[in-house]
Amino acid sequence: MVVLVTGASKGIGEATALKFAKNGYDVVINYYSDTDRANKVKENVDKYGVKCLLCKCDISNEEEVKNMVDDIVNQFGSIDVLVNNAGIANDTLPFEKNVDDFKRVLDVNLIGTYLVSKYVIKHMKNGSIINISSTNALNQYYPYSLDYDASKAGVISLTHNLATELSPNIRVNAICPGWVNTDMNKQLDDDYINDECKNILLGRFAEPKEIANVIYFLASEYASYINNSIIRVDGGTNGSC
Repeated sequence: MVVLVTGASKGIGEATALKFAKNGYDVVINYYSDTDRANKVKENVDKYGVKCLLCKCDISNEEEVKNMVDDIVNQFGSIDVLVNNAGIANDTLPFEKNVDDFKRVLDVNLIGTYLVSKYVIKHMKNGSIINISSTNALNQYYPYSLDYDASKAGVISLTHNLATELSPNIRVNAICPGWVNTDMNKQLDDDYINDECKNILLGRFAEPKEIANVIYFLASEYASYINNSIIRVDGGTNGSC
């Protein structure tokens, strides 16, 4: 069994790669630029005795995506699970965002998810796609992140359409994490984090491995009748923010 995890050099992607490796999957680690971190993830994946392939690729670039998928298929023959995790954010004042920055967020988070799916499904006879959206796409609104929020709402729509098109052989679901302790959120100050935690019934941010556990579940036989679903993983957010 082979899993491709985009954005796997850190955070949720790294935890997901390790979760699948621990359970015997051969792992493809996609990353954008940080080769050192990607190699460290590969070293940890290798400890589980599975095959691991590093793929440096900008998922918003169609030619790079096509080449990446060709490389994976040449090495492994097929792809059984796709985790569309790669994403970026650019939090700025809502009306000070420029068009290029706004489009870059959409290109990576939404179009990138589409492109990777487009080329992977050609080599996936039976399998599972898990898209990573966000509670920002549901009812947690942050005007500084309106481009990110819009991209993640698009991922939900994309999930529904892919599930409809690819059933019954390929299941497609999405996860909407709330706050997670990742590099993307390291710049938040303690007062802000404490205020946000007051809105979370479990009183804390998630750890990446807690999101990875849900991703692995959706890919497993235990979720064989879960399809076209949007699963919120946010510790029980107490109302919208």
